[in-house]
Amino acid sequence: MTKREIIEVVARKAHLTSKAAREAVDVFLDEIGRALSKGEKRIVLSGFGVFRVGWVEGKTVKIPNSEKMVTIKRHRLPKFTPGDKLKKQVSR
Repeated sequence: MTKREIIEVVARKAHLTSKAAREAVDVFLDEIGRALSKGEKRIVLSGFGVFRVGWVEGKTVKIPNSEKMVTIKRHRLPKFTPGDKLKKQVSR
């Protein structure tokens, strides 16, 4: 499913115009990203899951098909843990 398809479903089910649904979905996604980037430790959507930021340790890796080694610095990455309700929906 694409973002466009999600917007279409939101517009239809919430009786919104496509523009209003697009704005709602965009604001929702932007706020999750903004909160995580500003240091929010967890964003909990009950029944759906938890968004959080985790650290990936730095390492040195070899580029395939060459002998060149590259160092990747320690960095933050968003992570998602699904909630029980979502797990049950998917496993049906």
